[in-house]
Amino acid sequence: MTGRIHSLETFGTVDGPGIRFVLFMQGCALRCRYCHNPDSWDTEAGRRVEVEDILAEIEPYVEFYRLSGGGITVSGGEPSLQAPFVAKLFAAVKERWGLHTALDSSGFCEPAHAEELLRHTDLVLLDLKMMNREAHQELTTQPNDKILRFAEHLSAIGKAMWVRRVLVPGWTDSMEELRGLGRFIGKLRGVEKVEVLPYHRMGVYKWQELGREYVLEGCPEPTDKEVERAIHLIEEGRRSMTEPPLHAQ
Repeated sequence: MTGRIHSLETFGTVDGPGIRFVLFMQGCALRCRYCHNPDSWDTEAGRRVEVEDILAEIEPYVEFYRLSGGGITVSGGEPSLQAPFVAKLFAAVKERWGLHTALDSSGFCEPAHAEELLRHTDLVLLDLKMMNREAHQELTTQPNDKILRFAEHLSAIGKAMWVRRVLVPGWTDSMEELRGLGRFIGKLRGVEKVEVLPYHRMGVYKWQELGREYVLEGCPEPTDKEVERAIHLIEEGRRSMTEPPLHAQ
């Protein structure tokens, strides 16, 4: 079986526990305005590879991954678009080396399509971009119904999750939005960690090279204080779903 990949990294430290091999798949149905890999959108671009090609890339570093408690993370693009390929890759690295597997996904996927993939996935890094449906569509070109259903499916099957939010000033950082995210997380099982990732401009040059308009031109990167505020608001919303209500005396 072949897949199309965008790129790979052999020493990742931010996409799951430990040191990780990070594979970026080609193709994505979303068009996020802040995407730092817009060159990964095209499903016909990238490099075509076999599962064995990727295993050969991983093999020299297996001991580093094992000793650090790391493994392999498959990101994108959107890796679930190539779910059968990623499922075979995850099954192979588990059988051959027993490595931890993580799927970095937007969740824009029907659960039935990812059933075999999730069977071989230890952790899902789930990027919940926005809770408001209309604002999500403006930010990504797609509504979030499918994404929220996927998150609820992961919860129902007890899949371990790290929930992520890219903090884009003026877009994803309102009090209502962040508290709403916290309330949604508060209803999910299996959430081990919540990460707020600051928006950055490192991929802007790719938009320029592709001749695409970068709508967020002039959008500032969030300050540390703004990130701390976001974490506080998400946690506030999350606690409201787990704490017992106060009763009037």
